[in-house]
Amino acid sequence: MAQTNPSAIGRMRRRLVLEAPVAAPDGLGGATRSFAAIGAFWAQLEWLSGVEQWREGRPEQVGRYRVTLRWRGDVDAGKRLRDGPRLFDIRAAADPDGSRRRLVCLVEEVVP
Repeated sequence: MAQTNPSAIGRMRRRLVLEAPVAAPDGLGGATRSFAAIGAFWAQLEWLSGVEQWREGRPEQVGRYRVTLRWRGDVDAGKRLRDGPRLFDIRAAADPDGSRRRLVCLVEEVVP
């Protein structure tokens, strides 16, 4: 029987909500994109780096983080994570050792 590392489990202290994009018709032939919650889980959030960049003529601070959680098959780029009022866009998600025990996501938080 495989043993789990209790210290790794104890680091998963953030309750994050996984949100997926939903397109709704806007009545003019296009669509409006919003997000809907599809799940919640405990995770570890680690700061990696930050940078200021210009987007649409205004400066934004972009924080890059690593999120570690128990393995799930429905987490991928294009979705986002919510931690209360904070939003994190998922840029990449991978199972580092292929064991389906942990999932590591690289995410970005944009603060205008």
